[in-house]
Amino acid sequence: MASEINRGQRISAFPDLSWLSAAFFSLPLLPVAAFAAPKHAPPLPPGTVAAPTKLSSAAIVAASTATPSTDKVYEDVRMLLEVLSDIRQDYVEKTDPRTLLYGAAEGMVRRLDPFSQFLEPQANQDLKTETKGEFGGLGVRVSAEGEWLDVITAIPDTPAFDAGLLPEDRILAIDGASTKGMSNWDAVGKLRGKPGSEVTLLVSRRADGGGESRFTVTLKRQEIKIRTVDTSVSDDHIAYLRVVEFNAKTPEDVLRSLERDRKKGATSLILDLRNNPGGLLDAAVKVAGFFLPAGKLITYTEGRNPLSRVEYRGEGAPTSPDWPMAVLVNENSASGAEIVAGALQDDGRAVVIGERTYGKASVQSVIPLANSCALRLTVAHYYTPQGRLIQRDEKKHTGGISPDITVPVPDSEKDKLFRQWELIYAKGKSPRSAVKKRDQVPDDALDMADSVLRARRALMRLGTGRG
Repeated sequence: MASEINRGQRISAFPDLSWLSAAFFSLPLLPVAAFAAPKHAPPLPPGTVAAPTKLSSAAIVAASTATPSTDKVYEDVRMLLEVLSDIRQDYVEKTDPRTLLYGAAEGMVRRLDPFSQFLEPQANQDLKTETKGEFGGLGVRVSAEGEWLDVITAIPDTPAFDAGLLPEDRILAIDGASTKGMSNWDAVGKLRGKPGSEVTLLVSRRADGGGESRFTVTLKRQEIKIRTVDTSVSDDHIAYLRVVEFNAKTPEDVLRSLERDRKKGATSLILDLRNNPGGLLDAAVKVAGFFLPAGKLITYTEGRNPLSRVEYRGEGAPTSPDWPMAVLVNENSASGAEIVAGALQDDGRAVVIGERTYGKASVQSVIPLANSCALRLTVAHYYTPQGRLIQRDEKKHTGGISPDITVPVPDSEKDKLFRQWELIYAKGKSPRSAVKKRDQVPDDALDMADSVLRARRALMRLGTGRG
C-alpha cells in the first residue's frame, strides 16, 4: 500500500485493504485478559523506563474481533488510512508519511488523559535518561528565560564546576552556535552528549568594575548523576531532607543523607516533598519504606482490568532512623511524592503540613513500539493504604493528599519561594540560596514543621519528667 502511494497513484475510493481484512479475520480470537495487562510485571508509574512486554500488532488486531463492534472499528481504521492517503496525494506541500503517522498516534493518545503520551524516538530516549538518574553532560543548570542562556549553577564534582563556571555567567555560544533566543530544551540538547565527547562554550562574565569579560572553555562531557536530595541539620538537631524527584538514585541518596544526619546529631526529621513531581514508583516505595516496618503497605493500584490490582509494600531499612517526622507538601507535589506522603500519613508515622497536593495518581506502563517509539499509557490509579484515591476529581472535590495542618502560600510568594530553594555552588564556598537573604520570603510551612517537632519534643520531655 505504501509503495502505491509513494508512486503518486490516485486511489479512486480508498487504498486496497485486503491485507488488513485478512489480518482481522484470519487470526484466532484471543481472550481480552490475555493482553490487557502484562503477566511478567505490574504496571509502572509515569517516568519509568521499565516496560511490559510489547503487544504484537496481531494480538491487538485479534483482540478487536472479540468485541461486537468489529465492523465499526474496521471502518474507523479505513477512515484513518483514507485521511493519510488524501494528505499524501493532495496536500499543497510534500509530506513525510512517518511524521503524519506519529501525529495521528499523538492525537489519539491525547484524547485519553493528560498523562498518557505517544513518545517519538528522541522523547523516548530522553525519558529513559531522566529516570535512570544519569546522563552524559557538563553538570550545569541553565535558564533561557531571557534573551541569552544564563548559568544558574554548576553542580559540584562535574566538568562545569571544575572549570569554574559561576552563577550569572552567560553562555553566548555552544560549539559556535549562538544561544540568543535558544530554548531551554534546545540548550540542554546541545550541552548533553556522549560521555567523553567535548563541547566548547563561549562565556561572558560580569567584571567587578563593570562591563564584562569573555572567554572560551572546552569541556569534556562525563556521566552526570542527577542530584535529587539536599540535606542539612539545624542547631536544634532537626534534620531537613528535601527530595526533588524520585529516580533510580534517590533511595541510595536518601539513606546516605540520613546516615550523615544521624552522625551530626539529628533526632527528628522534616521531609520536604514540595514541588516534587514524582518519578519512579519503585524509588518512591523504597523511600517510604525506610520509615515504616518491613512489609507495610505503601500503596496499591486498581484499574479496569482485575489484573491491575497490585500491592506495593516497603522493604524497611534497619539503618533508617525512627525519628519524629513532618512531611511538607504543596499543590505541586505529585505522583510518587503523594504516595510517600499518603503512606506516612495513613500510618500515623508523620504529620503532613502544607497545601493539598496535585492529585496525579495515574499508573502508567511504558510500552515499546516500532522505530524506537513508545506508548506511555495510563492503566490504573494509585490508592493510599487506607483506600483513599489519590487521583484528583474536581467535580467531586476529592483526590490529592490533604495535609493535617494547612499552611497556604500567597500566589505572590510562590515563585519567590520556589526560586529561593534553588542552591547555587561555587568553588571554595558553601552552597547558598539563589535568592539573596534580604529578598527572601518567609517559609511558613517549614517554620510550622519546625515548631511542631520542637513542641513534640517538649511534650515528651514533660511526660518523662512526670513519669
